[in-house]
Amino acid sequence: MLHRRALLATPMLAALPVAGRAQGTWPDRPVRVIVGFPPGGSLDVMTRLAAEQMSRRLGQPFVVETRTGASGNIGAEALARATPDGYTIGTVSMHNLLINPHLFKSLPYDPDRDFAWISAMWDLPNVAVVAPQHVPVRTLQEFAEWAKARPGRISFGSSGVGTTIHLSGAYLAGRAGFEAQHVSFRGGAQTIPSLLSGDIQYAVDNLASYVGVIQEGRIRALAVALPQRWPALPDVPTMTEAGIPGFEVSPWHLWAAPRGTPRAVVDRISAEVRSAWADTALQQRAIAMGARLTGSTPDELAARLAKEKAVWAEMVKVSG
Repeated sequence: MLHRRALLATPMLAALPVAGRAQGTWPDRPVRVIVGFPPGGSLDVMTRLAAEQMSRRLGQPFVVETRTGASGNIGAEALARATPDGYTIGTVSMHNLLINPHLFKSLPYDPDRDFAWISAMWDLPNVAVVAPQHVPVRTLQEFAEWAKARPGRISFGSSGVGTTIHLSGAYLAGRAGFEAQHVSFRGGAQTIPSLLSGDIQYAVDNLASYVGVIQEGRIRALAVALPQRWPALPDVPTMTEAGIPGFEVSPWHLWAAPRGTPRAVVDRISAEVRSAWADTALQQRAIAMGARLTGSTPDELAARLAKEKAVWAEMVKVSG
């Protein structure tokens, strides 16, 4: 009788959608993790750290796949269009969801409808930097005066139009009262060489991309866009301390999946992220890398996105 029931159940099992069957066995093969920015940059480095942790905890490889371009929109689109079976997730920047809708007439994805939220992942504070061999200043105020004396000759780099890095660079110029031209790159791996060569004069970029060159002395950090000094760079002042009060920009990133991914899978990954990020040694490792680990439930992530919508809309307006 049991054998007959099993045979009768087989067609029903075969008829179940792939997403439905994934819940019971997930993960039983490698999981793809899309990141929309190039290798060597802060998002790539942090995504690989997270993938390493998930591989260890869940017993299957979490394989990072780079899909760069269009200020991260190409990666976000690839994630939105992936099969929602639990085997494709991705690192998404909050600027793709909260800023780009104000800058692009149309996006190849719907920030509100195309994703299943998994967890907030990390905050990446921005830091104002120059190359001392080309920009002979030691403080932010000195840099502002130096830049004002060179109208039409100052440019800054970012990882793309609409990123928090772009907005921060423009915001600094506006607040400090000098003119600056924006130059778009694919990420910190391209911006840093342009600073070192003197092609651009400054950036307000993710600290995680610059820790190494700052410690080597090839790049000088002028101020961090945080309410408090960064633990790994205690001698670098905050923007407020450097003379620009209220300039606090910590871009952050999250993990999401295509809409329709089984909730059991989403909850499992979220729980594993939060458990991994609770490790004190890992938190200190991230701080040394220029990042602060966060972690959240899917619902907490949705609430954070909703809360910050108006904040970033205003930032876009102010930065021009």
